[in-house]
Amino acid sequence: MGRKKKVEKRRGRKGTQKVGRSRFSRDTKPKKDRSVSRVRGLVLQYFRNSKGEASDYQQVAEGVGAEGDLAVEMVREAMVQLAQERVLVADSLPDRYRYVAPRQKMEGILRRKAGRGHNMFYPDDGGESIRVAERNTGHAMDGDKVVMNRLATRRGQEPEGEIVEILERADTNFVGVISILNDVAFLITESNKLANDIFIPRDKLNGAQDGDKVVVKVLEWPERAKNPVGEVQAVIGKPGDNDTEMHAILAEYGLPFKYPEEVTLAGEKLDANKAFSDIFPRKDFRKPLTITIDPESAKDFDDALSLEKVGEGRWEVGVHIADVTAYVLPDDEIDREAAKRATSVYLVDRTVPMLPERLCNDLCSLKPGVDRPAYSVIFQLDDEAKVLDYEITRTIIHSDKRLTYEEAQAMIDGAEQPETAAIQTLNNLAKKLRADRMKAGAIAFERSELAFRIDDQGKPLEIYVKHPIPANHLIEEFMLLANRTVAKHIGTLYGEGKEGPTFVYRVHDTPDAEKLADLAEFVGRLGYKIKPTGTPEQIARSLNDLLKKVQDKPEAELVETLTIRTMAKAIYQTENIGHYGLAFPYYTHFTSPIRRHPDMMVHRLLTHYMNGGKSLKRTDIEEICKYDSEQERKATEAERTSIKYKQVEFMQNHLGEVFDGVISGVKEFGVFVELVANGVEGLVPIRDLDDDYYELDEKTYSLVGYNTKRRFSLGDKLTIRVARADLDKRQLDFELLS
Repeated sequence: MGRKKKVEKRRGRKGTQKVGRSRFSRDTKPKKDRSVSRVRGLVLQYFRNSKGEASDYQQVAEGVGAEGDLAVEMVREAMVQLAQERVLVADSLPDRYRYVAPRQKMEGILRRKAGRGHNMFYPDDGGESIRVAERNTGHAMDGDKVVMNRLATRRGQEPEGEIVEILERADTNFVGVISILNDVAFLITESNKLANDIFIPRDKLNGAQDGDKVVVKVLEWPERAKNPVGEVQAVIGKPGDNDTEMHAILAEYGLPFKYPEEVTLAGEKLDANKAFSDIFPRKDFRKPLTITIDPESAKDFDDALSLEKVGEGRWEVGVHIADVTAYVLPDDEIDREAAKRATSVYLVDRTVPMLPERLCNDLCSLKPGVDRPAYSVIFQLDDEAKVLDYEITRTIIHSDKRLTYEEAQAMIDGAEQPETAAIQTLNNLAKKLRADRMKAGAIAFERSELAFRIDDQGKPLEIYVKHPIPANHLIEEFMLLANRTVAKHIGTLYGEGKEGPTFVYRVHDTPDAEKLADLAEFVGRLGYKIKPTGTPEQIARSLNDLLKKVQDKPEAELVETLTIRTMAKAIYQTENIGHYGLAFPYYTHFTSPIRRHPDMMVHRLLTHYMNGGKSLKRTDIEEICKYDSEQERKATEAERTSIKYKQVEFMQNHLGEVFDGVISGVKEFGVFVELVANGVEGLVPIRDLDDDYYELDEKTYSLVGYNTKRRFSLGDKLTIRVARADLDKRQLDFELLS
């Protein structure tokens, strides 16, 4: 009786949807098991007409004309059933639901991070990425081409999806340790890309023993099987050995950790004089003062600068780049290996080269005191660093001096050396080039990086934060100038305003509008303002103003990190859309052919077009661009993983010690804290925050206590104790003290 009164009280209220005359009532006394399906249809029709408004079951019962306790109960059961099927989704208020229109199936790529449930679906159409809970991944693995259905979610929650079909398996390898028990073998992997161990049939062990760290390829995953089935591809070594662990990181990202002997041998057989033959006409640039500036540990010097005064207020600056393609011919043994690798990989304790050592460290390295072939862009600049003229040509150079960044910086600061005047002139020109870029709308990021001091066995002895210095900017500005000049030269080869021939561009799209809005909201709470809408130039100026205002403030690193997160990822492609972050309408990578395959392609395309060649087939070059962009992503991830490994290894010796830190990241599973002393980052797991139930507030980058409203936000200062250092999982856990 009470329930009936409630229904009557709600009759005619705003939001009630009338579906038409009821087909059931208390008088018809329908049999429940035969009528729920009919009720379900009426309920579904009600919600489809509701325009997304939320209703409780009593409102729905009134809307479909249900009368009597049994009929109302059937409405409630129909709503529960529809909610279980994700046709309806719970609203923020209790017992209220709303309808979410079904989305078409979407095709795309699944990226798995099973350890913390952050599997993400990336649609082929470039739309927003969608989270896929572990229970909804089916048997899809990292990189698989899949079909996804979008699921209904609560209002304000991030979208979720469910994998319903696997279209194409990725060529996915996994790294782990072989465990053999009772004649049954499994790969035990700590990878966050797979939630299940991999079954290895005995005849697929290929010599691997119990306890070996290996690479396994998944062969199949039977539909009703809990575990995928795999085969050992390579035995890496014993866990804990430094070489084994570094090789394992490379293998984890599908990057080679051994250099083929036949390719090394091909490098050894190269004729050193090959690049100086008449096939490659060269201008003699051995007379001007020529220097290289590189990190102290560098072995391959792929760029050099020359300087000569050629008139009053006029300077000739040569940007000289190692002429790799004079030694490596298209589709030869070395070229095929370089194309496969696409990039050198820089781990904490080693460089994994793209090219054989003889090329990297000898023939193509612009070492001091020897003649070397180069591909050069020769600039005529005035005192204001305005380009008066330029020439792109092959040259022969002779480096006079190899400087480290620290040595060059000392000269900038006034240290008396034979090269001091030249270094100071180059620095003054570089500062003006940089100022012009900033005026044009370039984003002025000043990123520090972690540096390690390691022993001969690869053990980290010290971790410290390395900040950029003016000597870094000196080299950077002239490399940027050469890259954009080459890109514009080819991009306008057929005339200004006309599409140029097929070429490799390094492009960077405009920032994500939603992320900019979130950034504006966040920095607003810190007392800053940005313009999240407007022209790209207006937004860039606004972001630069923000970065200037936070400079030298405690929140500077935090704000810069969040600003970077609004940015698109720079990639290689044949369609030129410009480079937003650098404010260049044309940009490419020309200056590092020893370590980047796209630069080798640019050298070849440049030669082809400068010799009058016709435009090449775009689709062929575009495929290589996509591959090289993906390899670059993998190399970056491998580098970050090696940094995390060495951080955890270093902090094993500091368990129980107390440090001050700053919250550097906030996730639903906890907060990341960066230590002030050394830049090491670890996690305070949410399970250890036991004073309340904490939920993620994505808009404010905070974890918020449900009862206490206590907040853990980006940039907050904390004191922590080092609680756990798990080298196998590469995870560092902190305990919150205050």
